[in-house]
Amino acid sequence: MGERVLGVLGGMGPLASAQFMLRLTLLTPAGRDQEHIPTVLWSDPRVPDRTAARLGRGEDPLPVLLRGLRGLEAAGCGAIAIPCNTAHGWYEAMQAATRLPILHIVDAAAAELRRQGVAPGRIGVMGTAATLAMRLYQDRLAGAGWDCILPEEAEMARLVTPSIAAVKANRVAEAYPPLAEAARALAARGARAVVLGCTEIPLGIAAGPALPFPVVDTIDALARAAIGWAKA
Repeated sequence: MGERVLGVLGGMGPLASAQFMLRLTLLTPAGRDQEHIPTVLWSDPRVPDRTAARLGRGEDPLPVLLRGLRGLEAAGCGAIAIPCNTAHGWYEAMQAATRLPILHIVDAAAAELRRQGVAPGRIGVMGTAATLAMRLYQDRLAGAGWDCILPEEAEMARLVTPSIAAVKANRVAEAYPPLAEAARALAARGARAVVLGCTEIPLGIAAGPALPFPVVDTIDALARAAIGWAKA
């Protein structure tokens, strides 16, 4: 049983982690309690701000991330999921510090693009300024044939970044109009799908009408990857 216990390194933010647990449960093909995935959630909102750290304006989050990994190891987990895109800027350092496999959220998003039938070509990616600056999606998806286009700097400042902050402050409904506007702008520039590459963004997008083009919810994508690991 221990090999099948999923560890969730969360708290970045707490609402995204809670949504990950909800979606993991709802997406799991189970008919009774005992068929669900044993999971340990380590939700620590004290992890220093990942975007501030990557942009040279804040404390390094790695020590706190590693503390969470050690806690999940001690709890008997067999793999780790991290429902925070920007934290994957420290993926290599985290993976080097643990014997447990860490499911990569960008790989999960790529699998979700394939599942939705999105052919290689131009796609949009929304995320924090740090996630986009670190090229987490652009570089990892290029090898699979997807060309990532991003919101313009003015769109990030006016639409995306304030909306992520609103979700983190539990003002989810007000995040929908600006996030939807940014996603539509990417579609208008030729994106055949839009990856919601920050786990706050799907929460804001879900607060309003569905968009008229494919979107990849990275919370759902990571949950599907975790289910695949647990059921393998």
